[in-house]
Amino acid sequence: MPPPRLAHRAVPAFRRARGFHGAVAEFKRQLIEVTLRRVGGNRTLAADVLGLQRTYLLRLMRRLGVAVPPPGRRGRILGAG
Repeated sequence: MPPPRLAHRAVPAFRRARGFHGAVAEFKRQLIEVTLRRVGGNRTLAADVLGLQRTYLLRLMRRLGVAVPPPGRRGRILGAG
C-alpha cells in the first residue's frame, strides 16, 4: 500500500517551520496525523502503513506532539474497499 498523500494546503506550514529540521519535523507530524486518520486511529496499523516499528511510531508521536484521533472504524483502512 502506498503511503498517504499530503494535501497541498500543508505546504504553507513548512514555510513557517524553523529551518530544515523544523520542516522535517512538521512533515513527519503531518504524515503521521494523516495516516492515523486514514486507519481510524489504529497506531499498530499506522506503523505498518508507514513502514515503522510500532514503538518507534509511538516515540515519534510523543516527541512531535501528535495526538491519537478520536476512535473511528479501528483496524480498517478508511477509503479502502
